[in-house]
Amino acid sequence: MAIGASSAKAAEDKADSATEPAQPPQLRRRLGRADLRAVPEARRALRELLRHWGRPGRSEIAELLTSELVTNALIHTDHDAVLTATVGPGGLRVEVRDFVARRPRLRVPDADDGTHGRGLFLVQSLADAWGVSAHGVGKSVWFELDSDAA
Repeated sequence: MAIGASSAKAAEDKADSATEPAQPPQLRRRLGRADLRAVPEARRALRELLRHWGRPGRSEIAELLTSELVTNALIHTDHDAVLTATVGPGGLRVEVRDFVARRPRLRVPDADDGTHGRGLFLVQSLADAWGVSAHGVGKSVWFELDSDAA
């Protein structure tokens, strides 16, 4: 086909794709076992995904909570993990899947425990919804931020 030319079939395909619903913007990253360099990389990738979301305060919360889930998966398991973030009309859903069945424990932070034990407490406090979903192998820890929330 010549540059700039198009066929009737190409025009038809383009028209068909214009009527199909667009896939929501999504981020998907494999996180290497115990590779804590993945934490700032995940934050940067999420920031890029959320750049056009139009919810700057929510984006900062999303980055913080994503950092917590990624860090937990990399520190508390001895396996790779997968980060998935999806922006839809209702808001943002982030999940981090690991391949260990042991469920995380939510515990109240202890002032004497330094910086440990606050991750899931932050997720519970700041997310509009969160939870743990079991898989055949492993689990996903997820949170959601509504686009309407302040």
